[in-house]
Amino acid sequence: MTGTVGPYIRRARPVTPTTILARLLDDVVAREGDGADPDLVHARDLAAGLDPYLDAHTSPASEPLRELERRTRAVDWDGRGGALEQEMLSGHVEGRFLRFLVAMTGARRVLEIGMFTGYSALAMAEALPVDGELVACEADPDAAALARELVDASPAGERIRIEVGPAAETLPRLGGEFGDGFDLVFVDADKAGYAGYLDTLLTTGLLAPHGVVCVDNTLMQGLPWTGGGTSNADAIAAFNRAVTDDPRVEQVVLPLRDGLTLIRWAS
Repeated sequence: MTGTVGPYIRRARPVTPTTILARLLDDVVAREGDGADPDLVHARDLAAGLDPYLDAHTSPASEPLRELERRTRAVDWDGRGGALEQEMLSGHVEGRFLRFLVAMTGARRVLEIGMFTGYSALAMAEALPVDGELVACEADPDAAALARELVDASPAGERIRIEVGPAAETLPRLGGEFGDGFDLVFVDADKAGYAGYLDTLLTTGLLAPHGVVCVDNTLMQGLPWTGGGTSNADAIAAFNRAVTDDPRVEQVVLPLRDGLTLIRWAS
């Protein structure tokens, strides 16, 4: 991806329930001015301070991860004219959670569906054993090329294998290669494809018997319960209902960033 990384920096827009709430409350407080109700100001401060507090008290990211984030935010994604944007970056707290999960479960094989520039992949790879492997599927060839460059700056990058192309085509092929399945799967790709990806994981042996699936953006800016009518929100709402009604699995939805659902085989 030549000619796209430079001094350009755009401040990330609010895309999670808490950051959107903080912005809305801040707008109301600003309109009220000096006469703003103290309870309203307190509500604004509670919402606005949550993410910075989590960030400050979560173990710091590695230097390669910090550099990967800096480089990603320096790309003029708007100028590329595509569907990618810097807000797709998993970020510090979610990345540390995924790394923690890899270490806690003892995962040796990790699958990622939707890589973007590689933050979550590198965070998880840093917790893998030296003989571990992470296979990342990315549909956008430019994003995959930048991800390869960025993760290779870390020793953990050698544990990351990137598969470029639609995941719907890649996953069946991986099913034949990884007969024992993956210990951990992180899904952060096109929202309309979520249901199909999960069904493929559950029906082709890609998810190991002890495996865990992590699905990102399952709160989708709060739209599944407040309404909004976007195609992504509709897809996430349908996916959440399907998972809830699926007797094959058990799940828990965590209010981490824009929502993270953990799914495993029903016991």
